[in-house]
Amino acid sequence: MEGHDMLPLDRIRALLLEHDDPRHLERPADFDLVTSRNCFAGLVSSLEERFGPSCSSGLGQDASFYGVIDVPADTTGLGRPLHVMMSNFGGYFVTARVVAGEGFPDGEAGLAEELVTWFDGVCTELRCTFVPSELLREPYDGPSVLPAAGDVELAAVLVAAGVAEDEEDDEELGKSDWNDRYFDYM
Repeated sequence: MEGHDMLPLDRIRALLLEHDDPRHLERPADFDLVTSRNCFAGLVSSLEERFGPSCSSGLGQDASFYGVIDVPADTTGLGRPLHVMMSNFGGYFVTARVVAGEGFPDGEAGLAEELVTWFDGVCTELRCTFVPSELLREPYDGPSVLPAAGDVELAAVLVAAGVAEDEEDDEELGKSDWNDRYFDYM
């Protein structure tokens, strides 16, 4: 891992777009279960080696991610839990977030540079790509129609039926980011 440089963000963005397949939202057509299982096991092993055996992991279903690994706050050295996900795409995209609080699973704080470097090195060894969470928050501009697009249609139907009121201030309705494409339920 020493002397390793992380891929430039522009190259990671290009990989995100390159591996987007609108015909396969949950996993790519060439998905290989054995390779996926081995890569995920390598991530779990690396996290357990660094943070101890209290890490827990689980697999995704009906999702564009393969699995999730959670590291408890008391073992991260950060005072907060760590949430690591591996996507089914990109041979494999991996991201990590420091959760801001146990009650707020979507809240996050930035990763320390040393931890980003470590994650990127682990991913390189496992032949996957570490994707910083800030890049995943960028607006999604790929070819797939994601579940958030259905929110706009559903809202229009509910408004037309008189069940809901038109909310002009709801700017986020129907908008997706790259996290929605590669690390979410489909």
